[in-house]
Amino acid sequence: MKFFIYIIAYPLLWLISKLPFPVFYFVSDCFYILLYRIVGYRKKTVRANIKMTMPELSDKEVKQVEKESFRHLCDIFLEMIKTFTISEKELKKRFSFTNLDTILEIEKQGRSIMLFCAHYANWEWIIILDKFIKFQGYAVYKKINNPYFNKLIKKIRMRFDTVLIEMKETIKVTRKNELDKNHGVYAFISDQSPMISQTNCWQEFMGIEVPIYTGGEALCKKFNMIPMYLEVEYIKRGHYQATFIPLLEEGENIKDVPNYEIMHRFLGKVEQTIRKAPAYYFWTHKRWKHQGKKPKNIK
Repeated sequence: MKFFIYIIAYPLLWLISKLPFPVFYFVSDCFYILLYRIVGYRKKTVRANIKMTMPELSDKEVKQVEKESFRHLCDIFLEMIKTFTISEKELKKRFSFTNLDTILEIEKQGRSIMLFCAHYANWEWIIILDKFIKFQGYAVYKKINNPYFNKLIKKIRMRFDTVLIEMKETIKVTRKNELDKNHGVYAFISDQSPMISQTNCWQEFMGIEVPIYTGGEALCKKFNMIPMYLEVEYIKRGHYQATFIPLLEEGENIKDVPNYEIMHRFLGKVEQTIRKAPAYYFWTHKRWKHQGKKPKNIK
């Protein structure tokens, strides 16, 4: 059945990826009508998340953010498909970096970079970074259940030389690279919600205490990497701009930073990004589902 679904979907996905952008975004608008107005996919979740984290917004403002976020969600889904066939030249035009010199200077120091990213704007097109840097770029991902679609998504995300690391292999791969002095840029999408049993750290995010992933910070400290937040901004439809923001103060040593402080700084930066333009966050994700469930043995 999984293979049958794949062979039916594959030609359609390929055709969508080949559409010229005006037609491509018309298709996205059609998806929006289907997803938001007809199906109502996770509409209650999105509305509840926005109200919970930004109680200062009026009902009218919440509704506006909700609608815009669903439009953007459809764009993101199709833009991931577009990566299937988009050219390097076109993607560079649509996803730019404001301060690449920051990364290139760190490369000269011979230290790996831990790039903390969020589900904001278009996180899929970050893969074009590999065409600008000398270090190898790595992206940590979670394997999906359908092996055929998993293989396809890997193929799409590796088109511009990014190497994908399955989550459970992250420590092993990173350790080997660092021992071999094969320094790289490691991208972690670090704003998602872990299972309560998989974390011993809770922090405030968007005004609510939530469990957080700490693996990226742990690797950063263990291998003396430089932590950065990649802030991606929505410029206009199909165009994004990214900025590298240090998560260390000037002269600060990663080894001296208290545990979980890097994650605290990262989440603070993500919150600032979201509050500037909330429509481009991934509100369908149940990020705050563990509210009020913090175990008593965790401070």
